[in-house]
Amino acid sequence: MKKLAILCGMLFLAGHVSAAEEQRVERMIGDAEAGQQKAQTCAACHGPDGNSAVGDFPNIAGQHVRYIVKQLRDYKTGVESNGERGRYNILMADQVANLSEQDMYDLAAYFSGQENQVGGTPEELIAEGQALFMGGDIERGITACAACHGPSGAGMGQAMFPLLSGQHPEYTKLQLEHFRSGERANDPNAMMRDIATRLTDRDIEVLSQYIRGLY
Repeated sequence: MKKLAILCGMLFLAGHVSAAEEQRVERMIGDAEAGQQKAQTCAACHGPDGNSAVGDFPNIAGQHVRYIVKQLRDYKTGVESNGERGRYNILMADQVANLSEQDMYDLAAYFSGQENQVGGTPEELIAEGQALFMGGDIERGITACAACHGPSGAGMGQAMFPLLSGQHPEYTKLQLEHFRSGERANDPNAMMRDIATRLTDRDIEVLSQYIRGLY
């Protein structure tokens, strides 16, 4: 009985320390100047200011701090778990393997402070894209994208709903397809997976193009 009491006390203490550590990390503040220096290795794919020149690599300029940190954490978890948890990408694996929490916050502080570049939406897709993004589809159980990401695609930083406005259609399309197939599964409560499974190929194409010109 005495051993059991000691064990329970140790587990309680471990849980308490873990929670305290988590709170400490969440209070971290990034240094944008330090982040700019650390971001030099990111520039090859994401551009020096977070606006990628290639559609396969996402724009991260102006993205919310908490969302950037979450994705970097998830990528690191993906490396540490060999893809069983978090989010795994072979190109990001080497980039995140040695990042500290402070590194993540510094990078997020830098990129969040940059201005994202918005593109355009093909005119023939604007009405269709707007209807789905703003209103969803009740009959098919598709929630409006604007409910979480806002009518302008600005997202919600505290809730970690990402900025979508100006994102490359190639990247958006790939992520929606990955959510739909379950290949990407780092969305809280499977929110995106639930919606994506209801989207057709046409829906994904239209939304991807619409979001590129959304502002």
